[in-house]
Amino acid sequence: MIRGVHHTNLATGDLDRLLGFYRDLLGFEVIWWNEWEPGAELADTIVGLKDSSVRMAMLRAGNTYIEIMQYRQPLGRPALADRQACDHGLVHLCFDVTDMAAEYQRLVDAGVPFNSEPMLAGDLYSVYGRDPDGNLFELQELLTEDHNLTLPWLPDPA
Repeated sequence: MIRGVHHTNLATGDLDRLLGFYRDLLGFEVIWWNEWEPGAELADTIVGLKDSSVRMAMLRAGNTYIEIMQYRQPLGRPALADRQACDHGLVHLCFDVTDMAAEYQRLVDAGVPFNSEPMLAGDLYSVYGRDPDGNLFELQELLTEDHNLTLPWLPDPA
């Protein structure tokens, strides 16, 4: 039985740069750190690679976990910097926010690129931006507590 999504993984060529974005700018907390060197057979079997080497961090904000992995070996191909929302595959991460105007302005002031200003779409605000690797993310603010998209309460895992 699937209970829900545990985490989303982002592969990057520069772990420190993405940590600067997700941890330092967006406020995610690093809750776990791991590395492995070539010869880690269990890890190679799980990820389907040979002689892999990785630095990785698991981050958490609220009920959202993001795992960021930098493969030192083999080197991955860079993502398309201009990937569009209609391209196939994992397209974006959506973050539940309060005070959309303030959060949007804070990120704009930090140099984060967005497609537009936050737009009112019925009973929510939405805007798409890009992280330093060009991955799309969405900020979404629900305007009512009883919205059918409201996140369920989850106990603090700490």
